Amino acid sequence: MSKRRDQILAQASLLFAERGFHGVSVNHIGEACGISGPALYKHFSSKDEILAASLTSISSQLLAEGQRRVALATDPTEALASLVDWHVQFALDEPAFIVIQEREWANLSAAAQRDVRALQVDYIDVWVEVLCALRADWDRATARAGAQAVFGLINSTPHSARIDQAGMRKLLTRLALDALTPAR
Repeated sequence: MSKRRDQILAQASLLFAERGFHGVSVNHIGEACGISGPALYKHFSSKDEILAASLTSISSQLLAEGQRRVALATDPTEALASLVDWHVQFALDEPAFIVIQEREWANLSAAAQRDVRALQVDYIDVWVEVLCALRADWDRATARAGAQAVFGLINSTPHSARIDQAGMRKLLTRLALDALTPAR
């Protein structure tokens, strides 16, 4: 992806999170990037495509980094700790993406929804595999429910972060690991 395209996605995501999809024009996005609104059409065919690319891109990044971390881990406990660390880092560093995911889903085309959802399911499956290896007492459905419950906890940070980022990182990590790790 080009640097300019990345810049457009980043700025558009911040604006969508702040003002909502319908409250942002291509001129607003262009202005935030230091270009004219119509210049965006060199990179994207529409504002709808920018929204879709934002959510597809971040879902791809979540999946790729999750897979990378699991591949580098020496055991399921280390893999889970690394996945939790990654998702907490993402939630704290990129709250705009969480906000637009929850608020602007209905503004995605059906095709974009399918693409984003497929990437999200693959990301959840990375977690499910680790949890099933770690938790002999959980079947796949329970592992999926556990992972998604922890995502809900971590992804609540754009609305619930009331302490400094380091404290929030520590709290979210501890809560997530306590919820997913077998009792000793």
